[in-house]
Amino acid sequence: MFKRIDHVAIAVESLDDTISTFKQLIDDGVAKITYEEVPAQKVKVAFIHIGDTKIEFLEPTSPDSVVSKYLSKRGQGLHHIALETDEIYAESENVKARGFNPLNEPRLGAENKLVSFLHPKETGRVLVEIVGQDAGQAKKSV
Repeated sequence: MFKRIDHVAIAVESLDDTISTFKQLIDDGVAKITYEEVPAQKVKVAFIHIGDTKIEFLEPTSPDSVVSKYLSKRGQGLHHIALETDEIYAESENVKARGFNPLNEPRLGAENKLVSFLHPKETGRVLVEIVGQDAGQAKKSV
């Protein structure tokens, strides 16, 4: 079962420029910002934490990354919406039973969490990410 919207993600050309703008918009003292690199996805990531949700910014680290291709095709902007679940393997099976076809089996994503994606063609032209528990705590039982 999905619990909440974990984050919305925005593809950007420059994390530094974008974070600077959002820090000015939100008020630098209000939001916590974390950074990391996800080599498997070929992106640098920044999360702005506001209350119990986040905005994720994705900057490609390679011209052949999915985010780089997205930027060249569509430009900067909304990339995906992420829905949180406690049991990513069970939720992956649930969405399959409801007629959706995840693009991938759960794999390691940002914040050491397991993630899977649903194709925008199946979800009203919005890329949907299923965000599960910490990879170290995940059980592959359904």
